[in-house]
Amino acid sequence: MISEDFRKQLEGYGLTTAKILYRLPDHQRLLQTFVWQDYDLFPRFPQLQKFLDFWRRELEGPLHSVTVAHARLIHPSEIRAMNGEFYLN
Repeated sequence: MISEDFRKQLEGYGLTTAKILYRLPDHQRLLQTFVWQDYDLFPRFPQLQKFLDFWRRELEGPLHSVTVAHARLIHPSEIRAMNGEFYLN
């Protein structure tokens, strides 16, 4: 049986990491960091958008900024066919 994460990678999902800075509810001048990571689709990031909507709706700490990094883990091969042979002694 194939894992859910591997299936998502085959469908084009990549590993997405978001660094979320938010203000503390009781001390608005202080910022706290939260790191979120999941498989998501570039460039719309529906999973991240769903999480941020939940954050705005359910959590008290207002968002300050979100920085996103994304990488596809399965992609076309980077090996190129070459003409010629090389012999090493």
